[in-house]
Amino acid sequence: MLGRPKNRRKPQETRWRAPQVNWRALAIVLGVPAVIAAGALAVLWVLDQPIGSVSVAGRFQRVAPVDVERVVKAQVHGAGLLSVDLAAVRRAIHTLPWVDAVSVQRAWPHGLDVLVLEQTAAARWGEKGLVNTRGELFNSDERHIPPELARLEGPAGKESLVAQRYLAADARLLQAGMRLTAMRLDARGAWEIDLANGVTVRLGRRQVDERFEKFMSTALKLVTQRGEDIAYVDMRYTNGFAIGWRGNAARSTGKDGGHDA
Repeated sequence: MLGRPKNRRKPQETRWRAPQVNWRALAIVLGVPAVIAAGALAVLWVLDQPIGSVSVAGRFQRVAPVDVERVVKAQVHGAGLLSVDLAAVRRAIHTLPWVDAVSVQRAWPHGLDVLVLEQTAAARWGEKGLVNTRGELFNSDERHIPPELARLEGPAGKESLVAQRYLAADARLLQAGMRLTAMRLDARGAWEIDLANGVTVRLGRRQVDERFEKFMSTALKLVTQRGEDIAYVDMRYTNGFAIGWRGNAARSTGKDGGHDA
């Protein structure tokens, strides 16, 4: 018969005690963010005062500052200086004709500073359009076209292409003492330019830049000297060019090689 084991220990009992909470400290910790948030809201409320003044600056020729101020005031419609949507104000100003770039900044304590840059018209497009120095059509129905602007024409959607070629060609001609008054791109892709002395230069559809450079190096001197006698210069020839003379006498010079549109 087996006996009971000696020195048998009773299992120890583990008791769980809830941690003591310093409720006062906890209340302080939790209350600090609320106090900070309330203070921030109070500061925002103080700073977000209704916009009371609009200052408009810029070199104005086509844009009226009073129109800019009117658009701004209509856009903010009682918004505070902090809550106003500056991007929306800029977009509203951009709807005015001749506006190119806009800067809008807050002016404490309750104003807005607006800086407007006007478009620079590089040429006219068709009858009533205007393109800027980047080749962008920024006005398609301008009533008052500056008379000194060259006239550009081309298919819809080709405004930038025509304008960029015009700007490059006009810069070269100005260096040579000549001015470009018109540039045309027809539906077939053929190019022509008109010079200030009334001479038309036909560049065709192929190798347009190369033909223009050939005109500058070979035919421009003759056009400058005898522009009143010349109706057109046709650069669409492989090894030369053709001259169309004014009047009844039809003569040609510098014509070598076959015609190549």
